[in-house]
Amino acid sequence: MRKVITALLAGAMLASAGTAMGADMPQGFWTTPTIHGYGKIHYLANAAYKPDPRETYKIVFALTQAAKAPGSVNASLDHVARTVNLYVAAGVPLDHLKFVAIAYGAATPLALDDAQYRAKFGVANPNLPLIEELRKAGVDVSVCAQAVAEHDFQYDWVDHHVTLALSGLTTVTTLEHQGYDLMPL
Repeated sequence: MRKVITALLAGAMLASAGTAMGADMPQGFWTTPTIHGYGKIHYLANAAYKPDPRETYKIVFALTQAAKAPGSVNASLDHVARTVNLYVAAGVPLDHLKFVAIAYGAATPLALDDAQYRAKFGVANPNLPLIEELRKAGVDVSVCAQAVAEHDFQYDWVDHHVTLALSGLTTVTTLEHQGYDLMPL
C-alpha cells in the first residue's frame, strides 16, 4: 500500500511540475513572424536541419483533415502557416518558397466563401483570414473540384482567394512531377 501511495504522490508532483513549466512561457516565446496570428513558432537559432536561405523550396501540402469544430481554423492549414513562418525565420526569402496547399476530403469546407460556410455551419469561415494571409505570402491555397462536387457544394461557393483545382490527386502528382515535395497534413 505504501508503494502505491508513494507512486501516486510522485506522479502528482511530476504532473503539477510539468503543468507549471508549460504554463509560464515568457512573453514572445511563441511568434508568428510572417503569417501574422497563425502558425505560431518558437525559433531556435542553433537548431539542426535548418533550411538553407540560398535554396528554393517546393512543397505541396495535402490537407485532408477537418477542423476540430466549425468555428476553429483548420489545423492543417495552420501548419502551412507554421511552415512559412519557420522557413522565413530561418532566413529563407518568401520568393524562395513555392508552396501549394490542396484541400480535399474532410478539409474541403475550409475553401467555402463566408456566406456558404455560414449557411452550412452557422458561423463565419474562420479559415478565410488565414487563406488571405497565406496568399499575401505567395502560397497558393487550392481545393479539389472533385471533393467540392462530392460534398454537394457548388463551384461558385468556393472563396475567390482559393484556386479551384481539377483534383487533389492530379494536383499532388503533377506538382511532384515538377519537383515538389509532398507534405501530407
